[in-house]
Amino acid sequence: RDIPFGLSVYTYQEVLQGARDEAEFQTLKGCLSTQHIYYLEQEVATYEQAALMFFNLRRKGITTRSTLDMLIALTAIKNNLALLHNDRDFDTIAGHMPELRILNAL
Repeated sequence: RDIPFGLSVYTYQEVLQGARDEAEFQTLKGCLSTQHIYYLEQEVATYEQAALMFFNLRRKGITTRSTLDMLIALTAIKNNLALLHNDRDFDTIAGHMPELRILNAL
């Protein structure tokens, strides 16, 4: 299938910061440089929306392990993308936000 693939800028950061050493960092950077990077608008309203998503989940008794997950989810929503993941937090988020379309990596 012709499914566009790319990374949110936040996922890009997470992958690079997981490198074990400089050589792995450079290898990952080279591999990721071939992918399309998706961004969010750098406006206060964007971050307010991500914070509101986190707040609404927390109000329901749901806490995600990373505030970056809200920005990754919002990137998928704003760019009308399905989010391919291997992180249970995204299943939880999508269970309360039908506008987030997810695909499990496994």
